Amino acid sequence: MSRRPTRPAESPALLVRRLAQLFVGLFLYGIGIALIVRGELGVAPWDVLTQGIAKQTGWSFGVITVVTSAVVLLLWIPIRQKPGFGTVMNALLVGPFADVGLWLIPPGLDLWVRALLLPAGIVVLAIATGLYIGAHFGPGPRDGLMTGLHRVTGWKIWIVRTGIEVVVLAAGWLLGGNVGIGTLAFALLIGPLCGVTIPLFAIKKPSGRMPQAAAAAPATATTGRDAATPTGPVASVTPAS
Repeated sequence: MSRRPTRPAESPALLVRRLAQLFVGLFLYGIGIALIVRGELGVAPWDVLTQGIAKQTGWSFGVITVVTSAVVLLLWIPIRQKPGFGTVMNALLVGPFADVGLWLIPPGLDLWVRALLLPAGIVVLAIATGLYIGAHFGPGPRDGLMTGLHRVTGWKIWIVRTGIEVVVLAAGWLLGGNVGIGTLAFALLIGPLCGVTIPLFAIKKPSGRMPQAAAAAPATATTGRDAATPTGPVASVTPAS
């Protein structure tokens, strides 16, 4: 009777690198969101929803982000999605990091400054996405919802993703979130940029294989506080966070 070959243990150095990359990626994600928000030219769909809720409740951007992530994670239960370490850290940390960025960057800046903040934020988000995905600690809450619904319903993943984002965007806009040229710019640019950063920052074991956590990750990545591990050479990335 043949035994299954055991996988080599992950070295402490590799684990430390993955953890560092995860937390740096999540921090930069929050800063990237803050840059786009302070650009005041339109934000990604999930951030439109966050802004809308903030206008109605007076809560901070970060608090709403954490609460929204918790609600989304509750939706994982009926579709039997299992969170990873990165899932929990995403839900808990990106919101506070975004609040830090919003505290550092004042609102009401001149138009030329805001026009620079928008592309800077998109680039920072793309780098953050590559770092976070490359650490292979599991999908963010919103990506897990997307891939879980894809698995349960059998619908194509782009249909599920688009449906979620349209609903979120519409709800956020009705609540007073900022939809504008930045929303369109994010949708058009984040995918190609992440197509560069995702393979650039992907961590591999000495054998050339991805870390074990990658096996549980979804097949397609989206961004905007979430990033799931792609299985192809270039992930299809569209706005969500």
